[in-house]
Amino acid sequence: MARKLSFINYKGGVGKTSLIVNVGASLAEVGQRVLIVDLDVQSNSSLWLLRFERWNPLVEKNEGHIYSTFEPGVARLSDCIVRDVVRNKESGKQLPGLDLLPTTFSLIDLEEDYKPANGLPAYVQFQEQIAEIEDDYDYILFDCPPNILSASSCGIFSCNEIFVPSNPDALSLIGFTLLVEKLKLFFEASASYRVAGMDPAAQVRGVIFNSIKNKVDISSSIMRVQVRINQFKGKGVVAQDARIFNTKIRDEVIVPRSVTLGLPVCLIGDYERENTVRDDYRAVMKEIMNIPPLEGIPNGGKQPSEMGSSHESPVSPL
Repeated sequence: MARKLSFINYKGGVGKTSLIVNVGASLAEVGQRVLIVDLDVQSNSSLWLLRFERWNPLVEKNEGHIYSTFEPGVARLSDCIVRDVVRNKESGKQLPGLDLLPTTFSLIDLEEDYKPANGLPAYVQFQEQIAEIEDDYDYILFDCPPNILSASSCGIFSCNEIFVPSNPDALSLIGFTLLVEKLKLFFEASASYRVAGMDPAAQVRGVIFNSIKNKVDISSSIMRVQVRINQFKGKGVVAQDARIFNTKIRDEVIVPRSVTLGLPVCLIGDYERENTVRDDYRAVMKEIMNIPPLEGIPNGGKQPSEMGSSHESPVSPL
């Protein structure tokens, strides 16, 4: 059974998508089976990994994306998965094991226009269909928008664990505080829809500082976030072992360049320096893998001791 992780902060612009894409790629590099689920209407994960030439047909045909499983509702999530999503110009696999459930701008219709025939919330149908495919993966990563409306509720209801990307600024701290408050309300409202056999409601397991500028002192920001984590522990939303990750992801120009190329950072062929942001993503990946599962939740995926130490990509990059 997969570990299912949602990445969300109530503040936007914290580098959430770059974190998910590159941590997911790092997991796939070491042999994990990974599914990235794009629940953000901006479609950034989908556009990054599919590029426009493969994303545009989803829009034109109105099929093969997450909202098409709600309206017209003929397809299921399993039908929409793009297997081994990272491809070269000849459609050759560049990173086997990294799959994508793509979205398009039509996902915005889930917020207002969609009216389920059975009257159940959209997240109930979504969770049922995620359950159909989770045994195919070691990790399922939900890219959630900075809110807990219909789309992000699908990821929050389906996941085991929540990770909060953050920048070292006051707005990220406010976003984290709002997130915890909104999660509490959502879990109360959705509790009656949890049925026998489902995992317990997710909890926040950690905060990951992202896009850190060179030579910037973030110690005060770390202290403020840690104080807030400690305040929230024991209130049902933040896990008792929640912490700030040791790894702080630096800000480097290779990240926006990798978006333009439609590749995760680990596949940029001329980026072979030691001690770079690529190493940061790999270190975050290891920290996630080393976090023990919450009580009552199976531990999906291989453990680091099973993986070996090689970071060689399975297929040569461009």
